[in-house]
Amino acid sequence: MRPETEAELAEMVVGAQAPLVIRGGGTRPIGAPLAGDRLEMSGVSGVVLHEPGALTLVVKAGTSVAEVEKVLAAEGQRLPFEPMDHRALLGTEGQPTMGGLVAGNVSGSRRVQVGACRDFLLGVRFVDGMGQVLKNGGRVMKNVTGYDLVKLMAGSWGTLGVLTELSFKVLAIPQAEATLVRRGLSATAGVGLLGRALGSPFDVSGAAYLEDRTQVRLEGLSGSVAYRVAQLQAGALAGFDVVEGAESAALWQEVRDVMPFAQAAGAVWRVSVKPSDGPVLSAGLQAQGLRHRAIYDWGGGLVWLLVGETGDAGAAEIRRQLAPLGGHATLIRGSDSLRAQVPVFQPDSGPLAAISKGLRDRFDPKGILNPGLMG
Repeated sequence: MRPETEAELAEMVVGAQAPLVIRGGGTRPIGAPLAGDRLEMSGVSGVVLHEPGALTLVVKAGTSVAEVEKVLAAEGQRLPFEPMDHRALLGTEGQPTMGGLVAGNVSGSRRVQVGACRDFLLGVRFVDGMGQVLKNGGRVMKNVTGYDLVKLMAGSWGTLGVLTELSFKVLAIPQAEATLVRRGLSATAGVGLLGRALGSPFDVSGAAYLEDRTQVRLEGLSGSVAYRVAQLQAGALAGFDVVEGAESAALWQEVRDVMPFAQAAGAVWRVSVKPSDGPVLSAGLQAQGLRHRAIYDWGGGLVWLLVGETGDAGAAEIRRQLAPLGGHATLIRGSDSLRAQVPVFQPDSGPLAAISKGLRDRFDPKGILNPGLMG
């Protein structure tokens, strides 16, 4: 099924006789393969409104990210949350869509400075599991009442409703970008320096450790960037080199899209922990004989793990190590058999599981929207 309008989509949901598998661009499949009728949302697309002076963008959910980036770039603007492109890592084709970004709350390295995708989402329209068209929010931050559906829909992976229209706040592209880089440090030492940089007053917009490369990004007016670079080099980041412009941007695309793992065999996990606990998690896994590679973003708070196709035992060890750290792990890439064996998302605790089920029962009482994806 491929609706062209919100009204057509609502009719399809009302008349659904089987579960619906919601698909945007098909670039970031997650979880075990779902059974049901495929609902293609690429037909509900187009830029509805762009007001550069108000830093506001309204798009239909099936609009490609590439189209939006082109429209914004023409006015010297961008999506502030730096969304990841999963295609290289997952070996997929097609075009990522704006609805897919919101459904997964897809956020990149700049989250440490500006926030996540959900923090720039002003309003949503969607069709729930009963075929009702719901909307929440507006084009300014203050227009949120009742349920904060704007935040609720971000990261719901299509289990609460099918997104049709989205309103965003956008930001200007900064005048300059520079990255401080140092090679050869251990993960513990590198992440420690990332923490010092983030704790400084110099407005860091990226802090990552990619295998043996420690890197810190600064953005803004040229004079401001130059001053902040000099201050960090004279203090917390002594001994770091500086790269600028396109070379700097390439370093962050490599981190954002987890490029070192793209051509490597094995399962890929996305793990969230307290920043200083990233190397602790890796050391614990190593001590238990679970061989892996790690990339640290968000100052160490986001850990990408590449491990062998170790099945349930590997997943159990990762989550066992996380238990005392208070983090959570999501399986992003794995074989069909692995994804069928283990919970893709971190299992909820009792109270949180009850809340999640209650929300799904409220918005999708028939249980037809991506059933089984999130437990």
